[in-house]
Amino acid sequence: MEINLKTIGFARNQEIDHFGGWDKVVTELVINDEYQDALTGLDDYSHIFVIYWMHNVKTCDIRHVPQGKVGEVPEVGIFACRCPGRPNPIGLSLAKIMSIKGSVVTVRGLDVIKDTPILDLKPYTPQYDSAVDVKVPDWVNKLEY
Repeated sequence: MEINLKTIGFARNQEIDHFGGWDKVVTELVINDEYQDALTGLDDYSHIFVIYWMHNVKTCDIRHVPQGKVGEVPEVGIFACRCPGRPNPIGLSLAKIMSIKGSVVTVRGLDVIKDTPILDLKPYTPQYDSAVDVKVPDWVNKLEY
C-alpha cells in the first residue's frame, strides 16, 4: 500500500534540546501560503492538535525507556510512550493557540524541534476529544513535560 503525505508547513522556534519545559515553549507554525485560507475559523478555538513528522528520527525502537530514565520508569514498547523512535515517526501534540497572523499560527506547549515538518492541524473540541475517562500508568508521573 502506498501512502502519500504532504507537509502543510514547518515549525519555527528556538533550538531546544531537553525533555521537560515544553509547556513554556512558544512555536510559530509557518503554514504554506496555499493553505492560509484553511486557517479560517481556527482562531475561535483555544487549542489545536498538531500532527507532525519527526524528521530527524533515524532509528526504529521496539522497546524504549522513556526520557532515558533508567531505573525510574520501566522499559516499555515504543507504542506505550511518546518517544520518537517509532516505525513511522509521526507526532501528535496538543498546543494552546496564542495568535494567528496571516499564515503563521503561534502556539505554546508544542513539543517539536525547529524546522519540524507539519502534516496537519485539528481543533481541540472538548465535547469529542475529552469524552472518555483517562487512565495512565503511575510511571508517567515521573516524566518531564
